[in-house]
Amino acid sequence: MASDHSSHNQAKFVLANNDLEQQETMEVETKDLDYSKRSQWLRAAVLGANDGLVSTASLMMGVGAVRQDIKVMILTGFAGLVAGACSMAIGEFVSVYSQLDIEVAQMKRDSERENGRDRDEEEDEKEKESLPNPIHAAAASALAFSVGAIVPLLAASFIREYKVRIGVVFGAVSFALVVFGWLGAVLGKAPTLRSCVRVLVGGWLAMAITFGLTKLIGSSGL
Repeated sequence: MASDHSSHNQAKFVLANNDLEQQETMEVETKDLDYSKRSQWLRAAVLGANDGLVSTASLMMGVGAVRQDIKVMILTGFAGLVAGACSMAIGEFVSVYSQLDIEVAQMKRDSERENGRDRDEEEDEKEKESLPNPIHAAAASALAFSVGAIVPLLAASFIREYKVRIGVVFGAVSFALVVFGWLGAVLGKAPTLRSCVRVLVGGWLAMAITFGLTKLIGSSGL
């Protein structure tokens, strides 16, 4: 009897351990899934803001290379903000709508394969709720771009002196690039230093190339 009782306790202990291991495995898988889902919207938000920041700042730097007037620089940045936000929104809308069409078509094919078998209404509702929303995606993309683009605009808006204005825009954009790189790395569980350096150097290159080429073309008299 003692042996049977001991064996029973061992069996319960093994089952408890197995349950604990399964629970830990499910928790790990859930965390991985959460980070995977998070990385999708995070990537879109960070890239949108970074695009708005770099493209608008580069436009302003390029125009500033040949025209020192603050009004011209601000108008250029504002035009870049509006055009870029609209472009991002339209592109995201078309892309997500195409994805929506594909997923809806797949749902119809799955329903037809069931040959009229009763479907779970709750499952159908969950599938519909999980479908991507083109309007939400377009709005989020435009908003993210605008958030980034407004940084160089605000930095240049109140500074009349040309050289000081260029320096302030460069400093504000550099700081924002570091913040975006750090934010994306922290929320995405990636190395922060590497991400910050990569985003910062990329932004510097974009501004330097735009400034240099515009200066070259402007000085050539074309």
